[in-house]
Amino acid sequence: MITRRSLAGLTAGALLLPAALRAQQTTSTAMPAAGQRPWAQQLPQIRLGLLGGENEGDRLGRFDAYRTLIEDTFKVPIRLYPAADYSGVMQAFAAKQIEASSMGASGYAGTWLDTNGGVEPLVVPREKDGSISYISVMIVRRDSGITSLDDMRGKSLAWADPNSTSGYLVPRSELRAGSIDINSYFSRTGFAGGHEQAVVAVQQKQYDGAVTWASGQGDEASGFTRGNLRAMVEKGMLDMGDMRIIWKSRPILNGPLVVRTDLPAAFKKDFTDFHLALPDAHPAIYEQIERGGGLGYARVTHAQFEPIVQLRREEAAERRRRS
Repeated sequence: MITRRSLAGLTAGALLLPAALRAQQTTSTAMPAAGQRPWAQQLPQIRLGLLGGENEGDRLGRFDAYRTLIEDTFKVPIRLYPAADYSGVMQAFAAKQIEASSMGASGYAGTWLDTNGGVEPLVVPREKDGSISYISVMIVRRDSGITSLDDMRGKSLAWADPNSTSGYLVPRSELRAGSIDINSYFSRTGFAGGHEQAVVAVQQKQYDGAVTWASGQGDEASGFTRGNLRAMVEKGMLDMGDMRIIWKSRPILNGPLVVRTDLPAAFKKDFTDFHLALPDAHPAIYEQIERGGGLGYARVTHAQFEPIVQLRREEAAERRRRS
């Protein structure tokens, strides 16, 4: 059984192993040639899940050129399924209603547990420096007078989504490992319905603070190089000058592109190669779906996400103890 002491060890150690966060060296990959594949007999269409946390119109708009490119490359219909929240994509995988989706590490771990290993990761995004990690940040209004985590005592905090890695799982585990009793430290906590919604809730003074995700690289004043803050700045929804970041997590393994394990191996290879080639072949599409630029993608395996699986198990045990 994982105890609080072992959880702290996971947070400070296994979750953040340099080996897990170091991208494998990748060679240049050519975009797969256009044409229908033999695996299309088993996959007459590819259904792609889109995580919640951003309004549906923006999500569909960001992924439309990506959908068209996959369709043109493999000559099979592509259907986009925008979920209302993270659990919608997880449930769709469990019901075999989708073939693939980009997910956060926690959502992937939860789906892997729920399906008894019925999903697997293919690649994760690489950041500007070549790493494959990002961070969770806690953000408050600059005019709130809150300048540190200590100042959040007795204040309200918005989580993004119960299945979010940076918007729930990791900040909770790191705060607990820092001897913060979340149930008594904050006046209240709640789920905002997604990363974008969590930041909006702080802007509108519905919560004093919120946690969300960012690359942690580049100019903080513009929302870093990639992430929810950068996306909101670019959409004109956020002025970082109005906000203050008061806490940052340790590095977190980037969320993977996930497929069902029962799909043909040839499809998995083609889909992996498509994404490895995408940044060079179609940089504008790559930047749209990844909410900013980086150095492409790196192959990953399930073993790299085992620490997150363990944190999911611990979080489930914690809920059972509270109920």
